Amino acid sequence: MKKPIKRSKLRAKAGMFYYKTKRKLLWLKMRRQFATERRGNALPELQFSHRTPLLRKLKDVDMYLQYNKITNLRLAADKINGVVVHPGQTFSFWYLVGKTSAKKGYKEGMILKSGTVAKGIGGGLCQMTNLIYWITLHTPLKVTERYRHGYDVFPDSNRTQPFGSGATCYYPHLDLMVRNDTDRPFQLVVNVGEEYLTGEWRSVTPPEYSYEIIEKNHAMLPELWGGYSRHNELYRNVFDREGSFLREEFVVSNSAIMMYQPYLPAPEADHSAYDR
Repeated sequence: MKKPIKRSKLRAKAGMFYYKTKRKLLWLKMRRQFATERRGNALPELQFSHRTPLLRKLKDVDMYLQYNKITNLRLAADKINGVVVHPGQTFSFWYLVGKTSAKKGYKEGMILKSGTVAKGIGGGLCQMTNLIYWITLHTPLKVTERYRHGYDVFPDSNRTQPFGSGATCYYPHLDLMVRNDTDRPFQLVVNVGEEYLTGEWRSVTPPEYSYEIIEKNHAMLPELWGGYSRHNELYRNVFDREGSFLREEFVVSNSAIMMYQPYLPAPEADHSAYDR
């Protein structure tokens, strides 16, 4: 991977204006395709569910940002919970949530900026897009747009999912979009509880398939400019209702610049026994 380039403030502002304009034009073009209907009652058949803890102790991250994140997640959940994605429609996270602002009640939360931890209004919503992406991989729904951080910031402490199995978000152009190419509606149900963020995809018939996400070709590589990069590929195994293996499908390849040392130094030999 190439060494990160530090952009000037003018270049960064010009880039943001360009991508925001491009995104607004895309939304205008696709507005009839986006899912907007929301139902209070959940569809009867659970397709897949997952939950993630709301509070995590992260190095050099103040816990108040974690609590603020919970407020942000609840506000976003109010915009997307119960949305029904009919056949041919597309779920867009930012199209439904809209721009986060203090006026709407959003608070400062943790964001990642150029590989470092920073603060930003609405920070922490990537936990929601991470969760939605993960549960979507366990359904026949098709992810049409997804991004991940170009930096790997934190070591794999207590990781339960493969590296690169999430989806970052940044309003409005780093979006998560999911299209329903099936012949039945799917409904997204999310809940911000006391301890966990929970997400479900539901439909009107039992799931026809089950899925297992697997990692291949994981590598941490030294770069010529002095840092390290991390790479892998994700695949999913598809099984029928009886649990018989049907096929393997490629999901995505991931690459990121590592912001921590990938290897622990070798422990020093203990010569105390020989000194006595």
